[in-house]
Amino acid sequence: MDRLLLTLLVIVCFLLALWGMRRSWRRRARSQSAVLPPFPQKPAEPGEELLPEAKGLYVSTTTAGNWQDRIVTRGAGLRGRAVLRLYRAGLEIDRAGAPGFFIPRESIVEAGRSNAIAGKVMGTDSLLVVRWRLGDAELDTGFRGDDLDVYPQWIRSLSEREIKGGAQ
Repeated sequence: MDRLLLTLLVIVCFLLALWGMRRSWRRRARSQSAVLPPFPQKPAEPGEELLPEAKGLYVSTTTAGNWQDRIVTRGAGLRGRAVLRLYRAGLEIDRAGAPGFFIPRESIVEAGRSNAIAGKVMGTDSLLVVRWRLGDAELDTGFRGDDLDVYPQWIRSLSEREIKGGAQ
């Protein structure tokens, strides 16, 4: 009988912890929704595709410079398979099973490699991180590509003045 009560107590504590995490996640999403505008969607005519698409894992979006401050509003906190496509108009993050979004080229601040972002910490610089502006906020979006050899080309293309400013 003691073992049964102890097992039930552990199960109840586990369920309470899950309930608390879900409640906290939803409260965080609500507070971020009040501060951040909706994520941009891909325009009907984004222009020509500048690079071959990159497949991999969308890791997360965080506030710029704070790799642990995850943005969870509007589904941005959901990690999953994704495809990156770079157009003249900007960068598309097409996520499987979650809402995708689009980063207009004039919003891109910089791109680079990193070893950590909320949800993923690695020993090497195997994350592609794009810093961009959404309203008054600066965000970092992390992507772990299947092929790390394409990162230099992506970083160069995302950093070019032509892509960011629209001059052709």
